[in-house]
Amino acid sequence: MRGVRQGGGRRAGGWSCAAGRRGHGRGGMVAIVAAATLASSWPAPLDGQEARRRWERMCQIRAEKFDLVLPGAMHDNDLDMWIVVMREGLLDPLWDALGRGYVGDWAYYVFTDRGERTERAALGVGGYMLEQCGVYDHFGSAASLHDYVAERDPERIGVNMAESIGGADGLSHTSYLHLREVLGAPYADRLVSAERFVSDFRATRTAIEIAAFAEAGEMSREIAERAFSNEVITPGVTALEDVAWWMWDQLLARGLDSSFDMPSVYITGPTGIEATSSDRIIQRGDLLMIDWGVGFLDFYTDMKRVAYVLREGETEAPPGIQRAFDRAMEVRDVMKASIKPAPTAQEALDATWAAIEAAGFNRIEFNQPTDDPNVTDVVIGPHSVGNWGHGIGPSLAFFNPTQLTYELRPGTLIAVELFAYTANSEWGGAKVRIPLEDDAVVTERGVEWLYPVNRRILLVK
Repeated sequence: MRGVRQGGGRRAGGWSCAAGRRGHGRGGMVAIVAAATLASSWPAPLDGQEARRRWERMCQIRAEKFDLVLPGAMHDNDLDMWIVVMREGLLDPLWDALGRGYVGDWAYYVFTDRGERTERAALGVGGYMLEQCGVYDHFGSAASLHDYVAERDPERIGVNMAESIGGADGLSHTSYLHLREVLGAPYADRLVSAERFVSDFRATRTAIEIAAFAEAGEMSREIAERAFSNEVITPGVTALEDVAWWMWDQLLARGLDSSFDMPSVYITGPTGIEATSSDRIIQRGDLLMIDWGVGFLDFYTDMKRVAYVLREGETEAPPGIQRAFDRAMEVRDVMKASIKPAPTAQEALDATWAAIEAAGFNRIEFNQPTDDPNVTDVVIGPHSVGNWGHGIGPSLAFFNPTQLTYELRPGTLIAVELFAYTANSEWGGAKVRIPLEDDAVVTERGVEWLYPVNRRILLVK
């Protein structure tokens, strides 16, 4: 056996939500990829050819991942084989990533380390889109699993069991017992958790993945910024939930999805968050936030936007609110300059906090600002993003303790998220809570944005 190598609560404005709810890869090509992506056209109407175009892109992503990422991830985690078990009505979270396919009863995706290449088999699963994609070497019956495994005689077989990462925990208890029974001795006792492996495999990005994710980011930005405009909002008439439903209609019209359910459209005032995606009517003088993400080609973004509803006679946000926003942007600038590849995400987080505190900001626990009017209080949660709004790769967020131990590699997608609290004399000294969050990629140079980020308070007239 090979020696083990080192591998690499939504919502209402908290992590990436509510007030109380809580790779191997190179980054040098990222700027070119992102620029090319932003120049691309929006998805065409959902006719058959658009469906085919999206399928072809997913096939290309899958081919790149299997060819370029999968072998290294298996080596790094000392896996000889990886088995993903599914049954009708109980699909693994990686079903889309592995090619989908029709599952009639029991089915298995089986990947075997062959050195520089990983052998791929689909047993008990098939169908046009899976088979025509051309990334699997062998199709067979589910009944052939035992003989297929025995012929390859793997010492360590990874399966999707995970203590910390839900996206790597797709193997149910019944499916686990079934797999042990089918494999029998000695292979039933060679099953190991593939949690770290799945994280490495998913979070190690290819160029085409970064391009697709950047496109999703641009779509989510465009929809959010239109939502916070007079195209959608009429002060005194439009409710918060009206804005949220309009955003959902945009997803439906474009054939998109979201991993965060209802968009969080909320109002922040002197006492904190006042209402979220409810029947509360938007009034002049309201400070609005959006927290949401778009799903496109199995990629899911996570971002926020801030808007102010002008009072009669106003042409810009009041000075106290603008100052709070400017202070939040200063924190983001420090974060962007500080986050670098590191042996662990925790080391990158420690360096980032040191830089924030050195810049004069005060570190606090989430939603626990101080009463000191002379400091801007800060909490940060830059987290993994990509195939879910909260991803499964290395994370600099306190709410991802396991992922803090993973290597922060170039090519990692992260949501650069922060909350800054700055005193506002116009609110009787109460602190304005400004959330900023946009998606980026970590490169050898540091953090690079994938679309135009939030640089201004949007104004609703």
